[in-house]
Amino acid sequence: MNDTIAAIATPSGEGGIAVIRVSGEKAFQIVDTCFKAISKNFHSLTEVSSHTIHHGYIIQDQDIVDEVLVSVFKSPRSYTGENSVEIGCHGGFVIARKVLETILDAGARLAEPGEFTRRAFLNGHLDLTQAEAVVDLIHARTERAARAASEQLAGGLSRVFDDIRDELLQSLAHVEAYIDFPDEDIAPNVSEGLRRHLTKAKETIFDTLETFREGYILRNGFCVAIVGRPNAGKSSLLNALLKRERAIVSEIPGTTRDAIEAEADIGGVPITFVDTAGVRESENEIEMEGVRRSRQWIERADVILWVVDGSEVFSEQDESFYREIRGETSLIVVVNKQDLPCLWDPENRLGREDIIPVSCLSGEGLPRLKQLLCQTALGCEASYKQGSANINSRHRQGLMRAHSAVEEALKLLSSSEPIELLAGELHIAVNAIGELLGKTTTEDLLDSIFSQFCIGK
Repeated sequence: MNDTIAAIATPSGEGGIAVIRVSGEKAFQIVDTCFKAISKNFHSLTEVSSHTIHHGYIIQDQDIVDEVLVSVFKSPRSYTGENSVEIGCHGGFVIARKVLETILDAGARLAEPGEFTRRAFLNGHLDLTQAEAVVDLIHARTERAARAASEQLAGGLSRVFDDIRDELLQSLAHVEAYIDFPDEDIAPNVSEGLRRHLTKAKETIFDTLETFREGYILRNGFCVAIVGRPNAGKSSLLNALLKRERAIVSEIPGTTRDAIEAEADIGGVPITFVDTAGVRESENEIEMEGVRRSRQWIERADVILWVVDGSEVFSEQDESFYREIRGETSLIVVVNKQDLPCLWDPENRLGREDIIPVSCLSGEGLPRLKQLLCQTALGCEASYKQGSANINSRHRQGLMRAHSAVEEALKLLSSSEPIELLAGELHIAVNAIGELLGKTTTEDLLDSIFSQFCIGK
């Protein structure tokens, strides 16, 4: 925390501009040694006002490195809470690195991954959930995921955790007051008030835990395997869902010999579709390997789209494959080629109602299929909405500890056990929520969280 750190904050590669970020107690003095302003009225970065931009050159050994714009942010009105400078230079592999090297030679240290955001947390500009939202925002793969991360960065999830912690702290304060006066029994009205606070906290914890699946899917994505016999229209369905020609489509059966993966934004959910080789008996070694890999994807995928051709008679091969996969809970049956006369009744033949008739040619049925995929991915139809902060795995573990402790506290409140046991459970719950906000942390926890960041953030 005593060092002044610097790093390139923009992605590596060619571009119009690059930004080098400098933060720390000596940020202004270090940049002053290698910055020459064009304005004759400029004296030093220390003397200028905060949130101002200055035009000039980065100089090294009397040579101009690049023409730059230098933005000044004075403590505490900066991202990190420290004196900070952002140098906007020309983009590219060479210039940005040369500007950074000049700043490092002047006395700064190269920042570690996530160190700027870590300093923002340690200086009280962000709590731990907001800091985690920064990396979620950077890694967001859909607009929906970005909105969820933005809401968390704005403090949406922090407010939920704060409300839970406040309810628990109020209850703990009452209990500890009675511990200080052991001859007093908890009055019935006080006991009922404690029960209300704890029940409310428990319900809020449970509701927040329910957002984990959606958060997990938005962060990590969802895998859908498209399976079926050759020439059923699997590749056509992939192209229709992606709205681009990703897979080769041919009337010749067995065109796809290996799995083809492609990601799409379906209703804000990042879904990876896998077009697999057609499953059938074959003596061709290459085709046999493709079929083997198709069966592997059936085991690995979150959802299986079984594509069958409605314009052809339901065959023994179809029947055999259906018996193999019908026990899968994540199976969606897609009856393709609805633009042609259907030669069999899918509902009666398969004995199920969850069948989606589609036409990859006309687009019929595709909106309904996309909506069903989103609902399946997020867990329920109620989750098929836009914009909410969702918990991650760390939050889930902490909330589960708090939920268990609150449940135990409610049991103890109705028992004749010593009141100190009730206080102990409430302390566990309060500390669990405090860890989520970063009110109580360890270096190992911070290292684990901020190691996920890129250098420069």
